[in-house]
Parts: sequence; C-alpha cells; structure tokens
Amino acid sequence: MNTLTDCSNQARQLALQFRLGKNTQAALDMATMVNTLIVIFPSSQPQHIKLLQQILGQCLDCQQRQDWLALADYLEYELQELLQLCS
Repeated sequence: MNTLTDCSNQARQLALQFRLGKNTQAALDMATMVNTLIVIFPSSQPQHIKLLQQILGQCLDCQQRQDWLALADYLEYELQELLQLCS
C-alpha cells in the first residue's frame, strides 16, 4: 500500500470489516493504513491536510466509543471524498 488509491481501496475494505463486526483486525489494519496515509499524503494543500486531521480525529473518536458503524461511514464516505480531491 503506497498510493492514495491503495489507501482508498484499503479504507473501503476496512469499512466493510467494521460493518461485519471484525473490529479487532480492522483496527490493526486501520493503524497501518493511517500511518501510510500520513506519510504519502500530499502536503501542497493546507486545507486538505486540515481536513485529513479532522477526519482522522473523528475516526479516533468513533474507535474510542466503539461506534464501528460511524467509523465505517467516515472511512467509506468522508475519507473517500478527500482522497478523490487529492488524486
């Protein structure tokens, strides 16, 4: 996983895993995806970086509350929109 497209595909897969109740493995895989995303995310648009920070913050909040469906929504919709903007 080394491109924004790879991260986008991984985020969709993670959303499905969270929806199916495979929370433990999905959370571990999400940590890897987030680390990769932070490293490869384009830094030319400060507003995109700020939006990424907000989305990841919301994902962390959902994870702490164990709100797996909301987390899946963030991965499947909000993060996807941002990654499309940056591609």
